[in-house]
Amino acid sequence: MSPHRPSPSSFPRSLPARRALALALGTGLFATGCTGVVGGGGDSAGGADTAGGSPLPVTAAPFGSWASPIAAGDLAKAAVGTSDVRVFDGKVFWRESRPDEGGRQVLRTLGADGQPATLTPEGFSVRTRVQEYGGSSYWVMGERIVFANFADQRLYLQQGEAAPVAITPEKYQYSDCVVDAARGALVCVREDHTEATKQANGEERNEIVRVTVPDADALAAHDAASTAAAGTVLFTGTDFVGYPRLSADGAKLAFIAWNHPDMPWDRTTLHVATVAADGSLGEPQRVAGGETAVLEPQWGADGTLYFIDETSGWWNLYAWDGSATRAVAPMEREFGGALWSLGMQTYVLAGDGKAYVRTSLNAVDELGELDLATGAYRALDLPFVAFGDVSLDAQGRIITSAAAAADEGAILAVTPATGAVERLHQPNALGIPTDLVSVGERIEFPTAAGPDGAARTAHATYYPPTNPGFRGPDGEKPPLIVTIHGGPTSVSKPTFSMSRQYWTSRGFAIVDVNYGGSTSYGRDYRKRLNGQWGVVDVQDAVAAVDFLVAQGKVDADKVAIRGGSAGGFTTLAALAFTDRFKAGANYFGVSDIAGLAATSHKFESKYDVSLVGPPDEALYRARSPIFHLEGFSEPLITFQGSEDRIVTPDQSRKIVEALDAKGVMHAYFEFEGEQHGFRKAENIIRAQEAELAFYGAVFGFTPDDAVPPFEIKHPRPPAP
Repeated sequence: MSPHRPSPSSFPRSLPARRALALALGTGLFATGCTGVVGGGGDSAGGADTAGGSPLPVTAAPFGSWASPIAAGDLAKAAVGTSDVRVFDGKVFWRESRPDEGGRQVLRTLGADGQPATLTPEGFSVRTRVQEYGGSSYWVMGERIVFANFADQRLYLQQGEAAPVAITPEKYQYSDCVVDAARGALVCVREDHTEATKQANGEERNEIVRVTVPDADALAAHDAASTAAAGTVLFTGTDFVGYPRLSADGAKLAFIAWNHPDMPWDRTTLHVATVAADGSLGEPQRVAGGETAVLEPQWGADGTLYFIDETSGWWNLYAWDGSATRAVAPMEREFGGALWSLGMQTYVLAGDGKAYVRTSLNAVDELGELDLATGAYRALDLPFVAFGDVSLDAQGRIITSAAAAADEGAILAVTPATGAVERLHQPNALGIPTDLVSVGERIEFPTAAGPDGAARTAHATYYPPTNPGFRGPDGEKPPLIVTIHGGPTSVSKPTFSMSRQYWTSRGFAIVDVNYGGSTSYGRDYRKRLNGQWGVVDVQDAVAAVDFLVAQGKVDADKVAIRGGSAGGFTTLAALAFTDRFKAGANYFGVSDIAGLAATSHKFESKYDVSLVGPPDEALYRARSPIFHLEGFSEPLITFQGSEDRIVTPDQSRKIVEALDAKGVMHAYFEFEGEQHGFRKAENIIRAQEAELAFYGAVFGFTPDDAVPPFEIKHPRPPAP
């Protein structure tokens, strides 16, 4: 065993380049959002000496060792993110993460002065754990706010300056609620974790319930600990439910449901039930679904029910008038997406015969205006590649979060008629010069043929190394990091990411692979992964590398692969079953499919059936990297959260123990108190720096960064 301590960089650096870097680090660049020229002496971090009128020298240095103004600490700052953007009574609200507060999430709004105001007091975090991935977590009822508190998962009522008060008992979790104003209540998805009501298989119950929200007079007498306070069950009997949505007159409730082993992107059913005078539901009527994945029901003011379905092979918008269903606007674009978090809202009804929609194609989003009668669709010309939930404010503006290819994300108000954009809030202003930004290039490349022998292509986004102050040594090509998104039913969009820029500004190339199984490419592409997890995703990752090597863009002998969760599984499988990759970074990845199925939470407990097949010991062992240690010969660094309930720590510990027994070069970090994905600033920083130093030890460069020491077991001489 040998501790690894990166030493200071030994490559030569010119004085002007050092001065430009010092200015970038020391003049408030990250706070000011400067987009090119760094203050002080007038030097440009983009490589131009504005004082002397001549370009700064470009330093030749090993790839990976380039000095960058992007520190790992800036990634923690950039981890401040917004989600759950909503409009209540014309006012904009959102959740915002706080990495420097242990990952706490707070509710924010715009104050009278137009500046963000934090509504959540210390000691509370607005986040639900329903289905572990959570979703919508707060609801505004006039002057009252109800939110799910992360620590105990109870619903709390917050009124004015008074401290929040719990209104539901423990052992119940809530999400995806809709306000029932007529009854002073919320209609919610509830996950019941009480032992007395667990189902025969030991799983918690997911149901639709009505939760009464006490007013100020009734609050003092309200018994939040009582079972009655947990809510009145309106619908039960299926494994999962989502999207309870009341019609405008409160007379009908729409919702979706699904059962094991399906995931909500496999098959769901859409139901409508009448609401009786006492608030109970009549017998639900199935409106759509059963063989397709139906999502996002919303009621029009005239009683028409709109929803997203994929009978055409693409998630498109449909309308049901009470007797018949019609396609509103058939097109080869995806409305909606994989329902990992409850409450996703990708379209909004304007009330004037129009809807404003977020649609996706080939990993890129756009906002559009849709005529609900004719199906006419008009894309809005906006400089963004990804959008979040969609709402309308009192002025008829589209409220959403958005991300661009070369700028940090922001919450926007978009005027549909003109496309005018107002940035309401940008938690992370662009903190690097624009000429340091590596902009992604979408690529399509040949991959392994399908089961019928037909040729196939796959998709990815390529980010070249970009740093105007540096170039690689003559005759050398950059190392490549292959990134694998989680899910695996998800997608990686070509948005600006400080994490990607951390690598590209140091001399790495990145290819972000949207392997078969990814969303936004239509149902057929998404279903390529069915029964083929660990095969199709690995084939596509290898094909992406082969494509870039053939184009002469990267060094074939310096290729690393990294991924988290399901992406970690693909990382491990690629190392175990191929010889294409020379290093890997595994973030809480799956190593044992049967072990995952045995320990997984309810939502994903049968996910393996669609991804791999019905439980079969031989098949699951054949696909699980932990049982193919003979294939592991390349260095691997692994990161794990101690409280991860999705991929439990034993998965990572087993793979690390196996590598140790075999004598394979590796390092391991287990972060206390972290769950599935790291939210604490210190752990985000530690993981990023350690991964960089590990690649340095493997590929033979010394990072410019001073990285705290850590242990690398079974080190070997770096690649020549």
